[in-house]
This record gives sequence, structure tokens and C-alpha cells, in this order.
Amino acid sequence: MSQVTEVGKIRREVLVEICRLILAGKLKEEIHTILNTVVTEDGPRYRCCVHKERAVLGDRINIALNQPLGTSLTKAADNTLKGNFIDRPIINVLPEACDRCPIDKFLVTDACRNCIAHSCSVSCPKNAIMVVQNRAYIDKSKCVECGLCKRSCQYGAIIEISRPCERACEIGAITAGKDRRAVVDYNKCVSCGSCMIACPFGAINDYSQLGQLTVVLKEKKRRIYAMLAPAYSGQFGAKVKPEQVAAGLSKLGFTETLEVAFAADIVTNAEAKEFVEAILEGKDYMTTSCCPAFVALAKQTPEIGEHVSTTVSPMVAAAKFIKAKDPEALVVFIGPCVAKKAEAKIHRNLVDYALTFEELLALLEGAGIDVASMEEVIMTSGASSDGIGFAKAGGVSQAVKNVLATSYPGMVVKAYRCDGLDNCRATLNELNTGTLDANFLEGMACPGGCVGGPGRLADPRVTAKMVDLHAGKATIKSSANNEAALEESRKYLSSGHK
Repeated sequence: MSQVTEVGKIRREVLVEICRLILAGKLKEEIHTILNTVVTEDGPRYRCCVHKERAVLGDRINIALNQPLGTSLTKAADNTLKGNFIDRPIINVLPEACDRCPIDKFLVTDACRNCIAHSCSVSCPKNAIMVVQNRAYIDKSKCVECGLCKRSCQYGAIIEISRPCERACEIGAITAGKDRRAVVDYNKCVSCGSCMIACPFGAINDYSQLGQLTVVLKEKKRRIYAMLAPAYSGQFGAKVKPEQVAAGLSKLGFTETLEVAFAADIVTNAEAKEFVEAILEGKDYMTTSCCPAFVALAKQTPEIGEHVSTTVSPMVAAAKFIKAKDPEALVVFIGPCVAKKAEAKIHRNLVDYALTFEELLALLEGAGIDVASMEEVIMTSGASSDGIGFAKAGGVSQAVKNVLATSYPGMVVKAYRCDGLDNCRATLNELNTGTLDANFLEGMACPGGCVGGPGRLADPRVTAKMVDLHAGKATIKSSANNEAALEESRKYLSSGHK
């Protein structure tokens, strides 16, 4: 597993304790103990005092239980046990935790020569720059952070320092408010989770329904299916087998575990057919639809959004597959992606819960389950190598190309892939203006694809290799040759969805 930061340790410890207390039937009575077990009088101390630490921790508990910030912990526990939660945005800023980053965005370095031109002060619209002891000085009470001084300095003596969350958000959805606390613009935010990972104070979190799911698992009144994203390979240890992960999920109370990679095969066949139809109808290009953060980015520009595939994602396809067999079942998606929680909200009739691998690990630890020591159980797979490869950047486009070569020979496909939101945005603009010679685009919000998602447990480089190993063991190599997936794809298309 990848190295966990102190922020990650605290977040996980809170989730583990919540799960442990729920499974022990003691959440309401003992929820306040988390304040003392996670933050002790002896430290370590990250804030000014233990009282501030516990105020922040209280917010962390509320967000972990998906309750309004400021809710008393007893009430938050009661709401969770009743299955109640609030409909909040996926990404949330904890005001108490935000350090308000007192960073001077523009800083004069020792490279300043106190030149005669004084281009920096001349260019400043607010007269915020003066010379003090033979060096330029920026008066922060006047500075509006326009950056003109930096651009005008011929020595490059003025540097720009970005706040971690702002720097991580490649689409500018997070900024500092008037009080310097982080503010999320939900009209721009695509719920990728990059800011969560970047914030060194852990002040940005995704909402969780882990508590509510743990209650349902404990009650054992419903059939509950786990859908494991293709990126699960290696997440729980390089030597842990898929059948051991399935055994751990079974012990938690899940009825059955399925690999979403099988649904990726369904999607690949449907998307290949849609691509052919789109090009024959005169469209210049089509993009993939498996990454919800990429789709949200593309649809922020209507003329680009028209080119996004209407085929559902593998997560939704897998949920439809399960619900068709067992309509009364609860369906839980488990993967490295935070944006899948936003997608699950859109498809509430299909996906009941969406967890990250980090949340699943907390649930396993709270239940005292070590998957590495579990006896193997049968796990439903049926996925091709191409379906499993969806976890990596380039995997989707390769899978579609393979299907086109088999099922639509002669169809010209000029595939291109991009990962990372900044790259995706630039590539989409190039496609839209006709400066990129491509007609099929795979877009992934996370660098490296799903293996680089914010809810991952393992190093993406290691996971990518484990995905390749898992894919290499598949008896079916191409989605085009997966007969079971082809049959489901035909059902999907005959249902009128396009």
C-alpha cells in the first residue's frame, strides 16, 4: 500500500472507529469517545490546542456520517442509525480545519536588484509596491494578487506561490474567499477529489455514506451486492487475491461480489456501435463516458457536451445488470473514485451506495477483517482483458479499437487519450476547434486513469502493474469476444437507450 499521510491516518481512524462502534451496537452511546481516542491529551498536536483539535475532529465525524456540520454527535449518530443523511455536494470544506493559508501569493525574492526602472511598482494598479532597504516590498493590505508585478519584472525576482488546493484544481473550481478560507465553486467543480488530496490540513473532504451502509450490513435484512471497480487489483496488497477480497466482503455481509470489468465489456461493445453511428451521421468525433468527472467537464461547454457518448458508465451498466436479476437488492459500488459518488446520486434508482477503497478498508478494519488471511471464495468475473484494462489510461480507447477491428472492419478510428483535467480541457478545445486529428477521445480526470483516483490505497504505478497481471490471466482477451457481455449489450441497446 502507498504511504499514508498524517491527514489520511486521522481520516481513516475516524472511519474505522465509526464502523467499529456501529457493528458493536454502541455508536449512539460512545460516539463521543472518538474525540478522545483520535485526539489525546498527549498529542500529537496539529492545532493551537486540544480544544481546537477536537472541534475540527467533530466536523470530521459529521462529514464522515454525512450530517450537517455543527450537528451534535449524539444527534448525528441517531440520524445515521436511522439511515438518514443530507443531500450535500460531494466535495466539502471544513471551515474549522481550513488554515486559511496565509500564503503571500506574490513574493519578492533576493533576486531583486532595486533597479532604476521599478517596473513592478509602475505596473501595480493599487500602488502596493514600494522600495524598502534597496528591495521591492509588496504591501499585502493593498495587493489584489493581479500578477502584473510578476509579469513586468525583467529579473524574474517576483515569484507566485499558489495555495495547495487552488494549485491542485486544474479547472479553477476552488479559490480563497474573503476570509482566506477555501471556497468551492460548484458550477465548475467536477468532484474529482484532487483538492482533497492536496490540502495539507485535511480541510477538504468528500461526503461518506459508510455509516449508513454499515448499519444496513449489520441488520442483514437486505441482499447487498458489491461491485468492485477494475482498479481494485493490488489495492489491498500485492499478494492479496481477488477471491480473498470477495471473502472479506462476504464476511462483512455482502451477498455477492462482481467485477465491474465485466460491465466494461458491455459498455465497450455498446460504445463502439454508438461511435460508428455517430461518425456515419456526420459527427466529427465522440468522447468516452466512463469517467464522470471528465463528462462533467465536457458538458460545461454545450457544443462539446454534444459529442459525449450516451452509453452509461460500467458502474451504471453493472448496477442495471444486478437490478435486472434482483430488483430488491442493494447495490454498492467500490472504487478509487470520488466522482462516482456524484454519478451514483444521478442514478439513485440503480446505485444505492458508492464507496472508495479507503472507506472499504476502514469498514474491514472496523469489523476486524484482514483480507490477506482470508480463505478464497468464488467470485463472479467473466471480464475480458480489455474490460479489466479500463482501470488504466488508454485502456478504454484500446478496448473500443479492438471491438471496432473485429465487429466493424474497415471503420476508420483515430483514437486519442488524455488524462488529468488540465490535459482533458486542452484536448477537448483542440477537438472542438478542429486542430486535433482524432475522431474518438478517451478522457480520464485522474492522472494515469482510475488507478490514480483519490480514494486509492496503493501506489498507482504498482496498481497499474497488478491490473496488467490480472488482465493477462483473463481467458477472454477482447470485449468483442465476450459472448455474455455481448448479449447484455444487445439488451441494453434494444431497450431504446442511446
